[in-house]
Amino acid sequence: MITELTKKVSAHGSSKIKDLDALAAILRSLRLAGKKIIHCHGVFDLLHAGHVCHFEEAKKMGDILIVTLTPDIYVNKGPHRPAFPQQLRARVIAALEIVDYVAINRWPAATKTIELLRPDIYVKGPDYRDATNDVTGNIEPEAQAVRSVGGKIEYTDGVTFSSSNLLNRHWSMFTPEAQAYLENFRQKYSADEIRQYLESLRSLKVLVVGETILDEYIYGDTIGKSAKESVLAMRYLSRDLHAGGILAVANHIADFCDNVKLVTYLGATDSREEFVRSRLKSNIEPFFVFKSVSPTIVKRRYIENYSVSKLLEIYEMNDETLNKEEEANFCELLDKHIVGSDVVVVADYGHGLIDLRAVNLFSQARFLAVNTQINAANIGFHAISKYKHADYVCIHEGELRLDCRSRKEDVKKLTMDLAERLECDSVMVTMGSRGTLFCDKGRAFSACPSFAVKVIDRIGAGDAVLALTSLCVRQNFPADVTNFIGNLVGAQAVMIVGNKTSIGRVPLMKAVGSILQ
Repeated sequence: MITELTKKVSAHGSSKIKDLDALAAILRSLRLAGKKIIHCHGVFDLLHAGHVCHFEEAKKMGDILIVTLTPDIYVNKGPHRPAFPQQLRARVIAALEIVDYVAINRWPAATKTIELLRPDIYVKGPDYRDATNDVTGNIEPEAQAVRSVGGKIEYTDGVTFSSSNLLNRHWSMFTPEAQAYLENFRQKYSADEIRQYLESLRSLKVLVVGETILDEYIYGDTIGKSAKESVLAMRYLSRDLHAGGILAVANHIADFCDNVKLVTYLGATDSREEFVRSRLKSNIEPFFVFKSVSPTIVKRRYIENYSVSKLLEIYEMNDETLNKEEEANFCELLDKHIVGSDVVVVADYGHGLIDLRAVNLFSQARFLAVNTQINAANIGFHAISKYKHADYVCIHEGELRLDCRSRKEDVKKLTMDLAERLECDSVMVTMGSRGTLFCDKGRAFSACPSFAVKVIDRIGAGDAVLALTSLCVRQNFPADVTNFIGNLVGAQAVMIVGNKTSIGRVPLMKAVGSILQ
């Protein structure tokens, strides 16, 4: 349907759509001719009457009206957005007679675009007059950028409409189950209330513990079968290296909490310490144990570029347990940092870092959140059962069933049995496309459907859910709020290739605002 719409509007105003550099050259000529340049910027995901009024009011301030659009990759309005791709959004706006030129931005914000295009007036809508309402923090830098090129920022006064509200009500991309859930949730909570909950996490002192894993993605084009052997042949294109495992968990948390400490191990033979440090956010304080006769773990995945499909995984690691000296160093770090932490988040990937001595030390934590992950290297040998008395367990349904040795039993019964057996206060079960099931301290259950609309890569999604929901449970958020945040985070995580980027505070805040309108 989107493709057909694109074809229908492609003939209207397409000559107005310019590359940013080409547009900058055009504007230089117009400026020399004495024309006043007016610049509007936004997502404009669903063009409506409010946008038209905004453009009309802006055009009255000068001679030439240019509109720049946020590109698809930087639209932070939730897993269901943008509803329309950037080419279609550009063509629809270019079809308006009042608009002179349209360009798609290259950056997340308009600051560099303003410096390139040098408008006389940069125009925002009335809802941006109060900068304190701008969760992105972009308005002031944009205003400074306008002033730096000799221009000024102005605000229109017309009536506002919400593209998010219109899309949510009349063009929802969610399943009927998710739509019904969100309708009920909107009756109980506003976006501002959820944002306030998230802001309350900032003061928490968090310790994260687990194995460092570097996720390497090697991209290639499939050529075909080798002529002489039964081997798939590929043409190498590129590679990318992500900070995964506990590094990803720490980075997710660091955008929401000011004080984050990390205890992990790196390989002594190929530590990649410089890379690891460079990929950690500035408010993370890392403490490393160096494991002898070991590299830092690399999980190498070969990817078919067109479909982003994984063809093969190769693990570069030594998953034997730490030797006595290394274990003593590790436990000394735990003993030192657990006591002063409000939250201890353990992501145990079963690659030789955490033994029973360390598990016993975790009992000192004021609040302990745990996840044990099964993977190709540990399946059948690694389970949540070794963690007694955790305050919160976040576990995938498959991992729960493996621990309980049950394929068919009702997931609620298994969750209750796990909570009782481990003497755990709260348990969240992630169930992929079926969302999450949360069992609270009172052994009451609440469920939330999945908000995922587009799945690019599931790698790292469980880590993201663990990271944010651990903080939510620690702060005693209502169960439905914890479920909502967990599913929203998960839906955003599966749209990211591996751990290329972390879940950010601003994108999550914007997604909350969009999905609850």
